[in-house]
Amino acid sequence: MSGYSRDDFDVPVEDYDFSQISDVRSLIDQMGKAGGFTATKLARARDILKKAISKSHKDGCLNWLSFPACLCATGTRGFFVEALKRRAYNVVITTCGTLDHDIARSYRKYFHGDFSLDDVALGEEGLNRLGNVVVPNECYGEILERVVLPWLGEVDEERTSENEENPWIGFGSVELCWALGDRIEDETSILHWIAKHRIPMVVPGLTDGSIGSQLFMHRQKSPNFMIDILADEQILSDLIWTAEESHGLMIGGGISKHHVIWWNQFREEAGMDSAVSITTAPEFDGSLSGARLREAVSWGKIRADAPQLVLEGEASLILPLLGSDLFD
Repeated sequence: MSGYSRDDFDVPVEDYDFSQISDVRSLIDQMGKAGGFTATKLARARDILKKAISKSHKDGCLNWLSFPACLCATGTRGFFVEALKRRAYNVVITTCGTLDHDIARSYRKYFHGDFSLDDVALGEEGLNRLGNVVVPNECYGEILERVVLPWLGEVDEERTSENEENPWIGFGSVELCWALGDRIEDETSILHWIAKHRIPMVVPGLTDGSIGSQLFMHRQKSPNFMIDILADEQILSDLIWTAEESHGLMIGGGISKHHVIWWNQFREEAGMDSAVSITTAPEFDGSLSGARLREAVSWGKIRADAPQLVLEGEASLILPLLGSDLFD
């Protein structure tokens, strides 16, 4: 059994000196020195992510980003846009709602609301509540149907003309995201930058959202239309088997987080080389959202010696702080 000595603990706790804080970076630096529980974790997460991002342009180095759609209904979408614009991450895993909100907000506005609003009264006015964000019907489903269905018709014609016999072989969510992003000129769009830089963005639960409904409706007009979901898995397989390093930032949990760590267990070196997870979920209920990264070590999804950290906190508060330093 390993023990400790007093010499193992030689870094003193320091008080904040606000006269020396001039920007977010200097604030986070002082958080690392001040201790105080989550503040220390924020500083360490910043350091892990900064090192990983510095390698993103290196051949054979994967830097994964996973996140839930809800954040894209808020201004936190700007963190992901900036990250992808800079190619800080080179493989993305997310949910169908990310496509929904990203396209909708490229054409319409979402509005500030409150968690305590009367949901019955909102529904009667055609207003939908997402936390403390209000989304009118015309700013979500209606605009998506109006915009996306014609795009799918164009994609159908293009692919059928190129390969009439098997037009949909290889057309998974990665190719779909690129096809949609190619049609979005708005530089505040995630899909715009995904397509511009040809960053693979995999959506394992592609049918679970409005875009999934648009795909289904298009198939009523074009019965041969389909999504080759295993084409995405082939892309991830090719990436993981050739990766010399693999790092990641996982926000929230669910299918997005799991898809990142799942594929990393198949690396020849078995597991991620560094990882940061941001979550508000507790560990005691056994959920993946609350599972600490040390649990993934037991599965071979993260290396035993890898720098890894779970930062407990709400992402719309944490990501702007991290982004102000990482993208400075």
